[in-house]
Amino acid sequence: MARRGTWVAGLVALAVGGLTGGAAHAQYAHQISTIVVDARTGDVLSQNNPDLRRYPASLTKLMTLYMAFSALRAGMITPDQQVPVSIHASTMEPSKLGLVPGSYLTVEEAILALVTKSANDAACALGELIGGGSEPQFAAMMTRQAHALGMNNTTFRNASGLPNTEQLTTARDLATLGRRLIADFPEYYHYFSTPSFRFHQRVIPNHNPMLKVYAGAEGMKTGYTQEAGHNLVTSAMRDNVRLVGVVLGSSSNSQRTQIMASQLDRGFDAEGVAPVERPLVLARASTQHSVMRQHRVIAMAGASRHKALEVAEAATPHARRGHTSVAHDHRVRLIGAKVHAISARTHPVRHTTTHARNRT
Repeated sequence: MARRGTWVAGLVALAVGGLTGGAAHAQYAHQISTIVVDARTGDVLSQNNPDLRRYPASLTKLMTLYMAFSALRAGMITPDQQVPVSIHASTMEPSKLGLVPGSYLTVEEAILALVTKSANDAACALGELIGGGSEPQFAAMMTRQAHALGMNNTTFRNASGLPNTEQLTTARDLATLGRRLIADFPEYYHYFSTPSFRFHQRVIPNHNPMLKVYAGAEGMKTGYTQEAGHNLVTSAMRDNVRLVGVVLGSSSNSQRTQIMASQLDRGFDAEGVAPVERPLVLARASTQHSVMRQHRVIAMAGASRHKALEVAEAATPHARRGHTSVAHDHRVRLIGAKVHAISARTHPVRHTTTHARNRT
């Protein structure tokens, strides 16, 4: 009870303090901001306009997850606890799970929905649970927590990252958040590499392309709105060196993936890590039956330059922590790879998803 009282008092202080923040304006202007840091030391390995105030889009959910992990650590919520879905949460714009008012999902399902589909309704519901039923109060708590982490140029106004002119951050601040997620919550860090999870008989795939196309990528988060551009935070490890990279304001998903891969490669090079030739077998059959009936092989040779090629890709199902997961047959960008052979037809798995401009 004492621990509970202390934790609640801390939340109130975060909420009250966060409400005092002033308004600011984003410095978007179609510029790209990047930064790559050593996750252990915080050393900056490369940067470009890292301190411009930007709209985070769904990168906001990294702080929502930080708050959720804090609550889990404190014992205030549990992974299997039921999260109520309010009318407000259900009305969030896509990307979303399509949650119905009065229904429930578990805390762990909400976390998985954030790291894979970037579901705005799940983010709002989780924020309301932790924020005492109020998303604005939760956003104020997020802001105060961000400042406590040293993210002094960051302000949050909602749990999802849906457009709000006062919701601002910088590439440098997001790199700080990425590092702290890794360092502060190692027991929950595995969630970011989740390839997919099953929710109400649907398989929800992960939106993050870096998990598929970059050797050593461990996860983190994508983000997109028209106002923000295409954003990405990625963590990657090679030879016991872990980096956190941030790209904000790209004009397309493929551009942000290419920029991120190039920046991370330069970062690993600066840390003395040998380059990876990327000889990967990427294409896989879409179901176990198709694995038995046919084989698709894409053999890739290493390339010295990061030239993107588009290839069809599907995957075999595999389970993780009790969640059935499959990947889809869809087009992905392969960084620095040459395609030798592509064969066999595909049988993609159908899933119900909703697409809109605020999706990732």
